[in-house]
Amino acid sequence: MEDKDMKCKEHKFYGSTTVGERGQIVIPAEARRDLDIAPSAKLLVFGGPGGETLMIARADSMAKYITNAKDLMTRMEELIAKEEGE
Repeated sequence: MEDKDMKCKEHKFYGSTTVGERGQIVIPAEARRDLDIAPSAKLLVFGGPGGETLMIARADSMAKYITNAKDLMTRMEELIAKEEGE
């Protein structure tokens, strides 16, 4: 069986979808399985550069990403301060 973490790190095209009358879209089943998107999952919707791209991310995944980025920035600031102090 393929490692889920490895699968999610690769770009993948899951197909296409159509916007319904009420502005709803259906996320392909394979994408929901691969990305662990279950009914009632909270998703964040972003507009991309140029106003022509729509990006969707699981809210919990984005929160983890932001926390990790914040921790990395803190470590980098500490290293820079240490280097400047020497």
